Formats: sequence, structure tokens, C-alpha cells
Amino acid sequence: MPTATTSLSALDISLAALLAEAGFVRAEPPLLMPADLVRDLVGEALARRLYLTTDADGAELCLRPDYTIPVVQAHLEGPNAREAAAYSYLGPVFRHRAGMAGEFNQAGIELLGRTDREAADAEVIAIALKAARVYTDGPLQLVLGDVGIFLSLINALGLPAVWRRRLAKDFRRSGMLADDLRRLAEPAAQGPTHAGLLAALEGSDPKAARELVTDLLSIAGITTVGGRSAADIAERFLEQAALGSGGLAADKVAVVEQVLGLDTDPVSAEAQLREIASRAGLDMTAAINRLAERNALLVAAGVDLSAAKFSTRFGRDVDYYTGLVFEIHDGSGRAGKPLVGGGRYDRLTDMMTAKLGLDLKVPAVGCAFWVERLAVAGGRA
Repeated sequence: MPTATTSLSALDISLAALLAEAGFVRAEPPLLMPADLVRDLVGEALARRLYLTTDADGAELCLRPDYTIPVVQAHLEGPNAREAAAYSYLGPVFRHRAGMAGEFNQAGIELLGRTDREAADAEVIAIALKAARVYTDGPLQLVLGDVGIFLSLINALGLPAVWRRRLAKDFRRSGMLADDLRRLAEPAAQGPTHAGLLAALEGSDPKAARELVTDLLSIAGITTVGGRSAADIAERFLEQAALGSGGLAADKVAVVEQVLGLDTDPVSAEAQLREIASRAGLDMTAAINRLAERNALLVAAGVDLSAAKFSTRFGRDVDYYTGLVFEIHDGSGRAGKPLVGGGRYDRLTDMMTAKLGLDLKVPAVGCAFWVERLAVAGGRA
């Protein structure tokens, strides 16, 4: 069960002051949120850790598991949704944590509506490093990644749409990604694989394709199998049949392995990516240029990239990130988990505007500060 609200430390208050001085307006969203909205956005792992309740009308609600979703929702539904905004937060969030209190304080920042994406990315990282120094003078390790590099790679390879969607979904699940890459390297299955239907559906809108297959199943009198609905069966059929319909040449598989094998500093990664893409004849220029611009802006902000780590395999544990992902770790080893984590989440705002029925495109980047861990890293807990 959640505990009584954890009081703020003097360092937490200093962090809030630093963020305010940097121009971030303090956001105070409601504690309760629609549970279905949160489930649809955060993924299964976090959805299982929600604290749930219902209102007087029977609508299911949850205590906020983090701040990003309610802060973004408040901005999108507010009068200035089409304008750029900078928010900070500091207060309690609620999620089941084995052996730990279900209520704990979290701080963070969100930059919404900034079209200068790389500048906004660099600003968030620079502020995150400065904020971590409120708590600790010890060594910090900046770990960077870029989901956009991987998405650019799978687009440049000319993979079928179903494979692009599958690999993008796999990206944060290293085991599943490795399995699917091995499967992709296999020759296309021979014999009948529903090729006619798949050819008709390939490249079509995924929702329309699912609805067509669902209708075909219903016409055949199939409504459920093993507890799965016709829609679930249609989804599985489309994915599995299409995934078995094609492979990738050995040289292209090697390129994927080379890209995903990069684990170096951000500047070296940029140079190596250009070399790999050029040698393979793949157009990844736009994504690599974004990495280069972000690197330059970070250096200009005083961030030592030679000490930073960049991994093309690095992702975070929710799948709405679309570009930059990063974490700050405790170099002393006191805190075993990330002190700060965040990135660019344009996909989340796209999903939210669609659910809220809004005609908006809102670029978004931010990060969360795990103040409990920061206190441990600084030897203050």
C-alpha cells in the first residue's frame, strides 16, 4: 500500500529551485488519472504496478505512476497547447515496488513544443547533469543512445512494413530483438504462406488490415479461439504470416550487426555510423546528422563527451521514445540503478493527442530524477 507522503529533503528543495531558475514552471497535476489512458501509454510492465481505484460512477482510476503523462495531458488540454513550454515537477508518484514503499518522490523536467529538437535534447541533458550535482560530487556516468538511429537503419534496409513495426517494437527487448534478427536472416519460407492476402495487405494501414482479417474470420464463423477474440487472432495472423514471408541478405544482416555493435563515445559513434552507412549504401544521413548536431550542442554546453558512453543498442523500458535516450549513473557504485533517465518521446504526445481527439503535433523531451537514488549516490541516505 502507498505510504504517507515522503517529506522533501533540503537537497530536493534545492533541486526545485535550480529548475525554477532555469526557466521550468512548476507543474502540479492531479494524483488520480484515468487508468485506461495510463495502461495504453506506459506498457505492460508498468501497467501491472498501478494502484487502482474507482470513482462514484464506476470509472477506473489510478494513482499517477509518474509525472510525464499527467503533465503532458494538462499541457495538451490547456489554452497554450500550440506553444512551447518548459515544466518541472517534484512530488509523490505511486507504483508497486517489491520490498519498497509504493509511494516515493520524483522530480523531473519536460520540454514541450520545441521544434529545435536537438537543442532541446542537449538542454535537457545539460540540466540533468547539473541537477545531479546538487546531490553528489562523486563520479557520474552519462549513457546515451538514439532510437532514431535504429529506426533509420530498418527503414534504409527496405524491410516490409510488418518487419519494421516488429523490430521497432523489439528494440527495448534485447532478447526478442536478437531472436527476430536471427529469424530475419533465414531464407523466406517456401510454399503457400497466404501470399495472396499478404500481398494485398502489405503497405496498407495496419488498422484497416486488421479489420479486414477480422471481418473474414467473422464471415467464417470464427469469433474466439482459446479465449482470443477475432481481432486478436487477426493481429497474430498478420504478424506471423508476414514475418515468415521474407528474409534479409547476409550482407544486410552483417550491417545490422555492425550498427548494433557500436559501443563507444558519441563522437566516435557518429563517425563510425557514417562509415558503415556509406560502405553499405544506406541512406541514414538525416539521423546521423541529428546525432552530430546534438553532440556539437552538448560540447558547447560544456558536457565532456569523451567520458560519455554511446550505445546503439541502448533503450529505455517504455516504447514511446523516438530519438534521444539517456541515463546518468552513479560512477561510485553506491546507487545500483540509474539516477536520472529520459529522452525524446514524440510518439507519446502523438498517442495522447489521438486519444484526446486533438489535431496537434507536439515534440517532447524530458527526464526524471530519482531523488532517492541521488541521495544514496551522494552518501546522504
